[in-house]
Amino acid sequence: MSGNRTNSARRHESFDAVVIGTGVAGLYQLYKLRDEQGLKVKAFDAATGVGGTWYWNRYPGARFDSEAYIYQYLFSEELYKGWSWSERFPGQPEIERWLNYVADKLDLRKDIRFSTTITSAVYNEATQRWTITTDSGEVIDTQFLITCTGMLSAPLTSVFPGQETFKGKLVHTGRWPKGDLDLAGKRVGVVGNGATGIQVIQTIAGEVGSLKVFVRTPQYIIPMKNPKYGPKEVEAYKARFKEFCETLPHSFTGFEYDFTNGNWKDLTSEQRHAVLEKIWDEGSLRLWLASFAEMFFEEDVSEEISEFVRRKMRARLKDPKLCETLIPTDYGFGTHRVPLETNYLEAYHQPNVELVSVKTNPIERITPTGLELADGTTYDLDVIILATGFDAGSGALTRIDIRGRDGRSLKDEWSRDIRTTMGLQVHGYPNMFTTGAPLAPSTALCNMTTCLQQQVEWISDCIGYLRKNELSVIEPTREAQDAWVAHHDEIASATLVTKTHSWYMGSNVEGKPRRLLSYIGGVGTYRKKCDEVAAAGYQGFAKQ
Repeated sequence: MSGNRTNSARRHESFDAVVIGTGVAGLYQLYKLRDEQGLKVKAFDAATGVGGTWYWNRYPGARFDSEAYIYQYLFSEELYKGWSWSERFPGQPEIERWLNYVADKLDLRKDIRFSTTITSAVYNEATQRWTITTDSGEVIDTQFLITCTGMLSAPLTSVFPGQETFKGKLVHTGRWPKGDLDLAGKRVGVVGNGATGIQVIQTIAGEVGSLKVFVRTPQYIIPMKNPKYGPKEVEAYKARFKEFCETLPHSFTGFEYDFTNGNWKDLTSEQRHAVLEKIWDEGSLRLWLASFAEMFFEEDVSEEISEFVRRKMRARLKDPKLCETLIPTDYGFGTHRVPLETNYLEAYHQPNVELVSVKTNPIERITPTGLELADGTTYDLDVIILATGFDAGSGALTRIDIRGRDGRSLKDEWSRDIRTTMGLQVHGYPNMFTTGAPLAPSTALCNMTTCLQQQVEWISDCIGYLRKNELSVIEPTREAQDAWVAHHDEIASATLVTKTHSWYMGSNVEGKPRRLLSYIGGVGTYRKKCDEVAAAGYQGFAKQ
């Protein structure tokens, strides 16, 4: 009887704010609204625990490629210094433990409901509130809806015909089973060689019986240097807390480094090469995010830096056939996501590893015993690992039935044209705020904690402004949204990134509108523009 009463009571719950997701953004959003503004808030998550992307992506080799000491919350020195990292780029288990530490330290669990999927959210114009429905039939009423659903959280799992017929084990990296998957001695196929596929391949190559890697698009890489941290290293980075607070939010990408090497054209060929060599040896994303900004705009600079990376890759691969399949030639370094790796290229030299190019001979179907290519070639496999990516930026929201004013559907609107206002709100959806959404610097080219903290803080301040001024609703005007989209597109179209096909542009999802998903004008610039809007009383937003 008590269980029935609980379910009945839950069906009529009412909150000031509902947060969807308990990753980096969701945990902070819950804290900001509950602890700092005293609102009645509930967070929901489909997972059984906190962590967001670091809960779901538990595949072999999953780890940071942002330095651990900057991939952190900066609102509390005590919280920052209360956790110590074991290495520069820690693995998923350690990252998940850190996010659990945050949830416990801030006492967040009591206001989180796990194992719960939000299926719909409908705006009621009469009450000016949102009605939210869960997969168990619960109905929740809230004034504010804040989506912290993540940029890469809608995995492309149904990719090939016949997947359901496979008699072995088929798994997507973004939904890796919580109980480990035994790969020892198995015939394993990995489909995809983006950042995730690379981490998996280099990690399992020495463990499996045989490994077939199915590659369509070659990737540039940067070797990761990942030193262990002892007490001395931990003390050193913790001493930089105030420095990070002052610098990270205002840099171009939210990292500790920025474009400070001078103008490409002002340096001699020898000087440029010396800079590239020095940065390459650092073993981080600096070559991509803080070497020469001109590589994003100028074809000749892009080609020279791309060729620098290609030479590094050729020296390690040696075999011309491997080079042909694994080294990009038709797009520039940095216009796609750049992965860090450790002995990834060397994995292809192992006798149990076979590289299969599917660029001109694509995978036709999954069969009960493995995989078949367009020309009829078959591969018998025990395990198929899909590193096939995500419906980035927009997918996590379009998989929820979100209805705004006049019954409009976000899924329908975004199937035609993906538009937001600063990636923080969408015209036609009052009191719905978004983090990690399209047209903010969040889907790429940003240290995620830097960007997500800024977005959470802007949203929290906006809600605080409404309450202070006894207002109940806020929504961007169509004019303000059009202006932001035009600004976003103008900056994006000046870069080489928009000339390529990648998930940055939505190109990996059939029928998805083509637009650069991430604001590329710089993290510091974006923050300044958001602050200006707030300082002007949320100019461009209709309030009542």
